[in-house]
Amino acid sequence: MMQKENENQRAGVVAVVGRTNVGKSTLLNALLGEKVSIVSDTVQTTRNVIRAILTEERGQIVFLDTPGVHRAEGELGKNLNKMARSSVSGADAVLLVLDASSKLWQEDDGWMRRLAAESTPCLIFLNKTDISTEYLAACKAQWKEVAAEKGSALQPVWIEGSALQDRGLPELTSALFTLIPEGPLLFPEEILTDYPRKLNMADVIREKYVERLHDELPHCLAVWVENIEETPDAWTIQADVYVERHSQKGIVIGEKGRLLKSVQYQAEKELTDMYGVRVKVRLWVKVEKNWRKNFWILRKLGYA
Repeated sequence: MMQKENENQRAGVVAVVGRTNVGKSTLLNALLGEKVSIVSDTVQTTRNVIRAILTEERGQIVFLDTPGVHRAEGELGKNLNKMARSSVSGADAVLLVLDASSKLWQEDDGWMRRLAAESTPCLIFLNKTDISTEYLAACKAQWKEVAAEKGSALQPVWIEGSALQDRGLPELTSALFTLIPEGPLLFPEEILTDYPRKLNMADVIREKYVERLHDELPHCLAVWVENIEETPDAWTIQADVYVERHSQKGIVIGEKGRLLKSVQYQAEKELTDMYGVRVKVRLWVKVEKNWRKNFWILRKLGYA
């Protein structure tokens, strides 16, 4: 059933930006109450711009969950940074996420300078206050310094909270609705995301590897869902796991195939819950030398 429109309804696009590991994906999942983006403390966890859609009586916010900006290495890193920065163009508002428990990084300062040079309405969410509030004042002081240097009249809305502990999220949502324009819904109200299904499934599988391998391999690892066989009783996903060297293939498979089987099992469990149908995952590990520098592979994976 479509939501009944009201004359004060608002709808708009909000780009969620910030450096890596500040909690953007955790925040987005918390705001929607559903998992739409994978989460970990590893750089490059989010590799695509994911549209997540929050629909309420007061309207609809279409979030763009962007890759975290970081010191880029290679074509993959450069493409991810470019995707993140370009997401600001055309957005109705920007949500900059900062880590209130950590000193500011160069990437944080870079985002402030970019936003100060724009006229797009901006909200700055000071995340991780459940850990520490030591750097709250420093964040605000840095913005004042950047705005003065740039001659910017932009006045961001400041919200303090914790995505992990659900602190400050109602205030954040209310503030964002005031920043976006009045208008009809941009998507049907039952849609949570328009992120392609194959890419979402690949992200879930890759997350299971990230959780087990941590920093040992994830940057060299990618997942591509080749095929989905659907029957009324179950879906069977056939996916390729890309690594760059033969020595990495053994790591991804694990002793006697234990890691591969564990990833398949955990991915099946989560995807079954996510899609409401029994899901079987079949993985093949492939060595693709320097895939992170191969434009055609990056394009297929959605990274270019």
